[in-house]
Amino acid sequence: MLILLLFYNITGGLFPDPKIKIPISVQEMVAYGSGFLMASYFPFYFYKAFDLQTLRWHALFGVPLFLIGPYIIFFVLVYAINGNLNFDIKYGMIAPLIYAIVLLYVMYQAIRRKHISDRTNHKYFEEISMYCAITPWISLALFGIVETNQLVEVLCTNTGIICITVLFIFRSIKNARAEYERLVSIESFKPKNELFEELCRFYKLTNREIEIVLLIRQGCTYRQISEKLFIASKTVENHIQNIYEKTNVKNKVSLLHKLFN
Repeated sequence: MLILLLFYNITGGLFPDPKIKIPISVQEMVAYGSGFLMASYFPFYFYKAFDLQTLRWHALFGVPLFLIGPYIIFFVLVYAINGNLNFDIKYGMIAPLIYAIVLLYVMYQAIRRKHISDRTNHKYFEEISMYCAITPWISLALFGIVETNQLVEVLCTNTGIICITVLFIFRSIKNARAEYERLVSIESFKPKNELFEELCRFYKLTNREIEIVLLIRQGCTYRQISEKLFIASKTVENHIQNIYEKTNVKNKVSLLHKLFN
């Protein structure tokens, strides 16, 4: 996301420039395309990063229809024919503006429904903060219609950049600290006898699978393992299934009995 933000600001700052040996029409297409690309990525990011399944249709189908589609039609095809950028901005921004409003509403509702049972945890505030950071991007389509100057547009759409950057750094530090604490916890819990290690080598368990076995021994659920290892619950299930197959067991009790007794 940060890469796309940088790309948007670079192209918006450089293009259009007659001194650059690129046709002005192409520069305009790239400059507006970077904005559409950035806005198009938000639904997919929220869908994948925060596991908001209700955004799946918008991320995979809504965005191509109502954001990428209008860009290709008006800012590539029509603009290449008539060369009238003002006309393309005026009419090419209508559908994206309406869809952006709908999308913001859908994204907000998806976050609230996900945390309907608990809105005091840090994940809810993290997702809401990220939502607030990208909300000013709705002004991108609005500014295209009212034809404001580029400085106002950049200042408004970039108000979320600092928020996103701070959230990214904070999340990285928090994940690194949690990873360190997890490794220390697992290391202290790890059996000191060599038999466990020999059995792990015998059954060809990977380091990740060994971590999961140790967390299972601590009594962690699939969801708790997922949170501790920062992986999806489905990935945990796949790892556990692989462990069962390698050790030729069918449940956790048999697994723990085979590796620790």
